[in-house]
Amino acid sequence: MEKNEMIFGIRAVIEAVEAGKEIDKILIKKDLQGDLAKELFDLIKGRGFFVQRVPVERLNRITRKNHQGVIAFISAVSYQRLGDIIPSLFEEGKVPFIVLLDGITDVRNFGAIARTCECTGVDAIVLPERGSVNADAVKTSAGALLHIPVCRERSIHSAIRYLKDSGIKVVAASEKAVMNYTRVDYTVPVAVVMGAEDTGVDADNLRLCDEMVAIPQVGNIGSLNVSVAAGVMMYEVVRQRFSGDSVF
Repeated sequence: MEKNEMIFGIRAVIEAVEAGKEIDKILIKKDLQGDLAKELFDLIKGRGFFVQRVPVERLNRITRKNHQGVIAFISAVSYQRLGDIIPSLFEEGKVPFIVLLDGITDVRNFGAIARTCECTGVDAIVLPERGSVNADAVKTSAGALLHIPVCRERSIHSAIRYLKDSGIKVVAASEKAVMNYTRVDYTVPVAVVMGAEDTGVDADNLRLCDEMVAIPQVGNIGSLNVSVAAGVMMYEVVRQRFSGDSVF
């Protein structure tokens, strides 16, 4: 898939939606009106697409072609539903291992985390509705995003609630925590929440988690790159689940 593959024009976007294309987001001119525009609005209503109303200048910066006030960006992966994956994992007798990314927007970090997720046997990556996967992220992940389910949920908060209701322990990595990350039992069904480098895991989401843990640091910088921190967390799960003389 080409970088930032997009569809522009009202009728073209309508046809893409009706054809079941995986759409990351739709940008719509703020004052867009007309019968065809109304048809588009009725079609996308309630489908969970990330839709932004933007000035026409922003659309013009993206493409000089006749966009008619609408540009849709196509996803590089097929999203799955967390509500479908979790029951399936339990039915297969697996111990679910989920990673939730709360506010991580840097493509390189996201791709690196996805690559580690694939290497450590993570069953699914969960993003908020505003999150997306583009071709750059797939490339950075060394193709891992084509081999691991990606779920885009309404919010990380609602995803955490669903996981807890499903009997999955939710553990957040946070600099605010006092518990060492190794003191948690990861051999049970578990979900690890990683937050953005600048703000960390959202405060409301932290309060909802079952455990809040920290990775010890002795240097002067004060924080790990989030992709490195995620790798440390994921390999602790691997260590506990596959503790033995052999690698696996």
